[in-house]
Amino acid sequence: MSTEDRPPAPRSLAEALRARGDAALGALLRSRPDLITPVPTDLTQLATRAGTRASVVRALERLDRFALQTAEALAVAADPADYGELLGLMAGDDADPAVVAALPHAVDLLREQALVWGDDDRLRLVRTARELLAPSPQHPSPTGLGPTVREATAGMSPGRIQEIVATAGLASTHDSVSAVTALAGLFTDRARMAALLAGAPADSVEVLERLVWGPPYGQVTADPAARLRWLLDRGLLLPTAPGTVVLPREVALHLRRGLAHRVPEPVPPVVEAATVHRPQVVDSAAAGQAYTALATVEELLKDWDEGGPAVMRAGGLSVRDLKRTAVALDVPEPAAAFWVELAYAAGLIASDGEADERYAATPAYDEWLEQPPAERWSRLVTAWLAATRTAGLVGGRDAKDRTLSALGPGLDRSAAPEVRHRVLALLAGLPEGAAPAAGSVLARLRWERPLRGDRREDDLRGRLAEWALSEAELLGVTGRGALSAQGRALLGAPAAPAPSPVAEPSGPGDKLPVHHHHRPAPLAPLSPAEQAVASAAAARLVAPLLPEPLDHVLLQADLTAVAPGPLRRPLADMLGVLADVESKGGATVYRFTPGSVRRALDSGQAASDLHAFLAAHSRTPVPQPLTYLIDDVARRHGHLRVGAASAYVRCDDDAVLSEILADKRSAGLGLRRLAPTVLAAQADPAGLLEGLRALGFAPAAESAEGDVLITRALAHRTPPRTPPEPVPDGPPVPDDTLLSAALRAIRAGDLASTTPRKPGSAPVAAGELPRTGAAETLATMQAAVLTGEALWIGYVNAEGSASQRVIAPVRVEGGFVTAYDHTADEVRTYPLHRITGVAELADDAG
Repeated sequence: MSTEDRPPAPRSLAEALRARGDAALGALLRSRPDLITPVPTDLTQLATRAGTRASVVRALERLDRFALQTAEALAVAADPADYGELLGLMAGDDADPAVVAALPHAVDLLREQALVWGDDDRLRLVRTARELLAPSPQHPSPTGLGPTVREATAGMSPGRIQEIVATAGLASTHDSVSAVTALAGLFTDRARMAALLAGAPADSVEVLERLVWGPPYGQVTADPAARLRWLLDRGLLLPTAPGTVVLPREVALHLRRGLAHRVPEPVPPVVEAATVHRPQVVDSAAAGQAYTALATVEELLKDWDEGGPAVMRAGGLSVRDLKRTAVALDVPEPAAAFWVELAYAAGLIASDGEADERYAATPAYDEWLEQPPAERWSRLVTAWLAATRTAGLVGGRDAKDRTLSALGPGLDRSAAPEVRHRVLALLAGLPEGAAPAAGSVLARLRWERPLRGDRREDDLRGRLAEWALSEAELLGVTGRGALSAQGRALLGAPAAPAPSPVAEPSGPGDKLPVHHHHRPAPLAPLSPAEQAVASAAAARLVAPLLPEPLDHVLLQADLTAVAPGPLRRPLADMLGVLADVESKGGATVYRFTPGSVRRALDSGQAASDLHAFLAAHSRTPVPQPLTYLIDDVARRHGHLRVGAASAYVRCDDDAVLSEILADKRSAGLGLRRLAPTVLAAQADPAGLLEGLRALGFAPAAESAEGDVLITRALAHRTPPRTPPEPVPDGPPVPDDTLLSAALRAIRAGDLASTTPRKPGSAPVAAGELPRTGAAETLATMQAAVLTGEALWIGYVNAEGSASQRVIAPVRVEGGFVTAYDHTADEVRTYPLHRITGVAELADDAG
């Protein structure tokens, strides 16, 4: 393309955006959704918003390490800089081939993000980004470079500048500007600088080497040592304040052989495989963990069926209740916090909202229990993948030094879903059965999103990644550290790549070719509809791998029952009432005790029902000791009756009541005899029941009519609750409909603001609405109806929002103008009193 045929270079970011097609502009709005919240009126406003500090900071934080290094290099380059200068800063004098190959992609990325604009011969970093990344005494540059010679000598006396020029071996000049230019020219000339430094004392060179990679500032006394005086006299160190000197940027770049960064990182770290297992082993191990996850959540919710722990005043579980939950689940406290938070995220538990607020299962829990195991697992992992609540923070401290509690406030981290997805996506890029080295996963994530200032103590993403790896293993998304087939389906990932004899793949669809700038994009998160399809596919894959529930147990003579595998729900529920769990593992051991048998009788079962149940579900004969235990507890069950007086005890055998009164342990119940067969108590009925059972009796509660009250499980449920909504990481990514509407509105507003006016029209400042009187507006409108011409108007709607529009008036009557609105591409009617002004367009306006 000849120079005459090339389009003119953009003079501003707005002009650069105006030259983009809809696809490129849409890509910008998708990657920086804060730019259309709300939708800008035109491209000038979009460019202004793209240059605001908050938006630029957010965009910089989402750059990978090499793209950020490129932006940092542009911040210390000339403004504007050409591509050659940038390449020199990034690749150095040796022209590192990896940097040379990767730099075009990084520059294109910065352009796409509207952080850089202009052609390759005039690259400009947006002003706010330059202010954030350029070096200053208060905010050192990440490159470690200091100010230029021109900046460092800004406050220096002309005489001192001439002395430095002369000592450096340069000819004196008539003014300071040319002297500084000559000095900068010396420092940027490789040959002359090498000759100058060849004559430097060794200890002076040592001083430069200490400052070369930053920080570039040092302290000197009022009478500097000879090695410092030699450098100061030649401008190799320049004073910036009393007692402070700085290494000029040009000198540092010469010593660095042109590099802006000590270690440019054009290629992302490879995610390395630590171990490799057969895919079948991985899938089976993951399925075993998936079953354990289901059993753990069921056990948690069963423990909270009749009302769980109380809600603290500040919200959440107390430390004591979390410890009790951990003991009940036989897991460490961090794992207990994870299971509690997972059930909450899936909508299975919530607070009941009562005056004495407690946590309990929700109605959704009953629906969840009725689903097939694979679907129940799918619901849990889908909730985990999208949740912003982060169980790993439990036990830590918030900004006000308050302890963060499970189910309490302050656990949301908006980056959690993105980090979980990215960690699993990196695992999906490895060959099947390959478990990654955790360190290589963290290194890759740090390259993709560098830490601000490399502050390791603030590495939230690193901690989120470590938690994601351990939680994925607990849930059965991974097995033995490798992504399972069902985990791959959960992401909607393609088949795993074949093992490479050269190097491990570095990411999903992201194997590193020779030229890094052609690297494919990473696996993207799924939309809600796509995630539902992927979750269903994962459920289908895990279903045949889950153990088949059994319909029998093995009864033993020591009053225990062994379940050699998972039990069918009716059997598991009944056995959970009739016996206590003694141990878990590959087989679950239940123990029958007088208390557990009484619990079954309290739930409405008769002794004959229990005998029939055990005979029907045992593969071994029912042991005689178990038969005797059930008959003995049943014979005494209900012999005593407890009701409300405050409470009372009645029994047909007055000798039993006399025995209770004579027992010193009953003194706390406040008992007194009302009749030979009735005792009154000061304790409430529930307390009286517990007290008599502690004395070795087996009382039964009764209603006001004298009937035995049957205690049934699953008695307490919260009102219907929705799962907690994830806290978004900034504005949501616009969908296709919103994006299309936003692009249309921006283009339309830009058309209205940039359409040429007739020479006679009133002048309007850029970005302002036209202003004309009511009479002039009406006359111009009526004339346009006759001539069919288009007009440019300013309009303020009922909400007070102002906009510019291009319209072709069709009819003016009754205080309204009906016109074809070019910006909206439809016929609309506008009240004349809301039109701020009107201007005629030039005849050749397109």
